[in-house]
Amino acid sequence: MHPSRSLVSAACLTLLWGTALLPTFSATARALSGVQGPAEAASAGAAPALMLAGLWSVGHNPNAYLVSEKLDGVRAFWDGQSLRFRSGRTIAAPGWFIAALPKTALDGELWLGRGRFDELSGTVRRDLPVDADWHQLRYMIFDLPGSQEPFAERAQTIERVVAQVHQPWLQAVPQQRVADAAALQVLLQQTVKDGGEGLVLHRANALWSPGRSDALLKFKLAPDDDARVVAHRPGKGRNAGKLGALLLEMPNGQRFALGTGFTDAQRENPPAVGSVVTYRYRDRTPKGLPRFASFLRVRDQE
Repeated sequence: MHPSRSLVSAACLTLLWGTALLPTFSATARALSGVQGPAEAASAGAAPALMLAGLWSVGHNPNAYLVSEKLDGVRAFWDGQSLRFRSGRTIAAPGWFIAALPKTALDGELWLGRGRFDELSGTVRRDLPVDADWHQLRYMIFDLPGSQEPFAERAQTIERVVAQVHQPWLQAVPQQRVADAAALQVLLQQTVKDGGEGLVLHRANALWSPGRSDALLKFKLAPDDDARVVAHRPGKGRNAGKLGALLLEMPNGQRFALGTGFTDAQRENPPAVGSVVTYRYRDRTPKGLPRFASFLRVRDQE
């Protein structure tokens, strides 16, 4: 479904560990004039430098932030010449899709609507794109990599860039102000009730900067995070001969076992060692390990 005027999305996912970063881009004003930044010369296989979202703390005042819906899509980075996954691998988009995009560097989500991630993932990862499938999705833009404007101004620039392209499938992620923590909580509850994942808060005066900071934060009823599969632990009882738990390693090197949230099919064919999975959890122990963690999905390597 189409995103509401009152909701917005800035779904920002983490970079693959160990990948290199591209140089940042020139100012958006220059990009709007059709002049590309230094990303043109970067190697096509390198992972782009993108902003990453931290976690919003309940009870904090959101009035310095712009708020959007966290879209459950596939992050896509346009460098002015090619459309790429966050790993740096080129997305095989149809020619008409690529030809319509501006020279401006764009960061956003390829999106089919709430609850359609698996269908979307299949569409955008085909080596040969299917036009009919691509005509169903939207490219939802939430940032301008390398811009020297504060985010509130970048959001306005995005609106202008999208209007210039004049394609219904290229859209700016709607942004809104929220008065206080209570209003933010109401918005989160309504978003989840309507089938959304959660919210993203982007500090209005923040300059674009790659990496993770408190300028960009995600807010969900149940927080989630990523970890790498390092081993499979065998199941017992009804799960004998199947997966019992995944041994996961977090980015900081800490390890924990994840044994809930799997379907029978996933236990018979578990995520591969070396893959990255997303898990939900309630909170963390004093040592930083997740409490009541549950498997959510295999994170796309792109």
